Amino acid sequence: MSAESVSAEGFARESLAVLHRVTESARDDVARAAELIAECVRSDGVVQAFGTGHSQAIVLELAGRAGGFVPTNRLSIADLVLYGAAAPSALDDPLLEREPGVAARIYDLAAPRPQDLFVIISNSGVNNVIVEMAQHAKERGHRVLAITSLTHTRAVPAGHPSGKKLADIADVVLDNAAPRGDALLDLPGGGAVCALSTLTGVMLVQMTVAEAAARLVAAGERPPVYVSANVPGGFEGNLELEKRYEGRIRRTAS
Repeated sequence: MSAESVSAEGFARESLAVLHRVTESARDDVARAAELIAECVRSDGVVQAFGTGHSQAIVLELAGRAGGFVPTNRLSIADLVLYGAAAPSALDDPLLEREPGVAARIYDLAAPRPQDLFVIISNSGVNNVIVEMAQHAKERGHRVLAITSLTHTRAVPAGHPSGKKLADIADVVLDNAAPRGDALLDLPGGGAVCALSTLTGVMLVQMTVAEAAARLVAAGERPPVYVSANVPGGFEGNLELEKRYEGRIRRTAS
């Protein structure tokens, strides 16, 4: 798009146009993704959500927020320090995401059950720890839902020794429609500004949560969802819901 689009109005116009396309084009994939989540909840599973970098914003959208499902966990590389024996300085290594075995360690710290669903978010879908987590989960019988940019992932080489990317492994892929490099508005002389993947990723997550909740309601089940802790009774009600998953989600005691 032209340099004239580089403005607040330009970003609003262009990003809203992409959001509209996503809501239309992703309907079938959202339905498939929602069925994975609904089946996980029905079978007393936990949604294990994992991402690195800015993809963690989408993880936060899914795990442990008001209006979202209670049986959810936020997994991250920081778990190596928070729940494992790694020194805090380990997180200073900019190449930690590329080290083999990191995903397996994060997986083991989460101690998932077979019915748990893994939701893995990565715009590029090529980093070693992302692909390794998807492979590790699949090899242990978990279903895998990916949120990624198919445009970006198809335009860059694989970073994992297997040559595979996140989209190659997942059972269902939600395409966030972000451009290669994520930034939406081209700058004069080269480069681009204003990332898109968070906006579209949030839309895809909330569409999927809504559809999964609808399927549970249609089956006569009450979706286990959080109420804002900042409304009367919300905090206490959430504690009651969390008791069912005590020791399995990190917002409860082990």
